[in-house]
Amino acid sequence: MSPQDSSATLSAPASSPSSASSASKASSDSHVSLSSPEPVRAYDPPYYAVVFTSVKTEGGEFGEYGETNERMEELVKEIPGYLGMDYAGSPGGLSITVGYFRDAGAVEEWRSNAEHRAAQKRGRAEWYRRYTLHVAKVERSHGFERGQD
Repeated sequence: MSPQDSSATLSAPASSPSSASSASKASSDSHVSLSSPEPVRAYDPPYYAVVFTSVKTEGGEFGEYGETNERMEELVKEIPGYLGMDYAGSPGGLSITVGYFRDAGAVEEWRSNAEHRAAQKRGRAEWYRRYTLHVAKVERSHGFERGQD
């Protein structure tokens, strides 16, 4: 799967914590439903990171986008091998969503989900002015938490 393969998008920000992880949130995006401002924990590699960076169209954060985003958040959690999401958004409109998956099969299952593909098509037609996608195999991962030294 190449980084230019838009079919693996996460319908950003599909950022929601899984039961084993949590995500971070930019305060400027009130439509993003996240329960914790914590990053996804470090997992034992290898695993995959799907990085979706986008700029929305004018009005791209309103109406049905929010509903679709919430549905994608629910749907991605059903993928076996889904590890969690991190999300950040800038006041200028740039958003970054990083989804973590245990293996390439989990990435492919998310990429090929029919409901997700319909949301991608709508995103290109209505909600995104521009986006990039990168799929990377994580070979090294570690974390830090104050007081957990």
